[in-house]
Amino acid sequence: MQAMTEQERIAQDRRLKDRMSRIKHKIIVISGKGGVGKTTVAVNLAYGLAVKGNKVGILDVDIHGPNIAKMLGIEGKKLAGSESGIKPVEVLPDLKAVSLALLFENKDQPVIWRGPLKMMTIKQFLADVNWGELDYLIVDSPPGTGDEPLSVCQLIPEIDGAIVVTTPQDVSILDSRKSVLFAKELKIPVIGIIENMSGFICPHCGKEIDLFGTGGGEKSAQDFKIPFLGRIPIEPEIVKSGDSGQPFVHFRNKTTTANIMNDMIDKIREYLKRNES
Repeated sequence: MQAMTEQERIAQDRRLKDRMSRIKHKIIVISGKGGVGKTTVAVNLAYGLAVKGNKVGILDVDIHGPNIAKMLGIEGKKLAGSESGIKPVEVLPDLKAVSLALLFENKDQPVIWRGPLKMMTIKQFLADVNWGELDYLIVDSPPGTGDEPLSVCQLIPEIDGAIVVTTPQDVSILDSRKSVLFAKELKIPVIGIIENMSGFICPHCGKEIDLFGTGGGEKSAQDFKIPFLGRIPIEPEIVKSGDSGQPFVHFRNKTTTANIMNDMIDKIREYLKRNES
């Protein structure tokens, strides 16, 4: 990318503030560790909000491992430019998506970038994408507390808060606690903790088995005095839904996991309503 002039930077900052002012609620989904199902949570949160009648955007800032295009079933589609800015890919009439994966022809192409280039890309997604009027913007970030989540939290004015995703194992809980303190350090409210992969629902007998333990996410929420949004179990059908681009909250809406996800969406909406200025 070519370096911007000071005048261009000022104009971009103005566009960013204008774009974000047209979005009612901005939420970042974070985790301290990879492989905890954070993108699954972000995708189903965005899809669930959209099917409930809200205008939603989902932004994938996982530069090195962008997965929302696959999980939303929009692989192969491309972002387009227009006079009014970058046009997001429409997933549903009320759901728009932006991801670096929607720019590359080769889905196996690695992104080999350092921090400054990643921050420039994220800023462009926020400033130059024509999101329009939205009720919610869900930002899916990579694991950890590095460049991407830091850029989002610093760039988005009046971000509503962060959702922290963890699994029950001690090693994941340890890293998720760092994510909570990351948000607090940046004065970002923590909307709540979600404990994913909390138990396995047997497809044969329907019983739940604690494969990775349970309760660690709830204990962290209690320790930090922040909301605990709930536990999402493992169901084999849910794994298939992510790989097939059919978010379980809608396409497997009769499952236990979909009911739990909908309950968490209601808790998030209630939290945001209570904290509206």
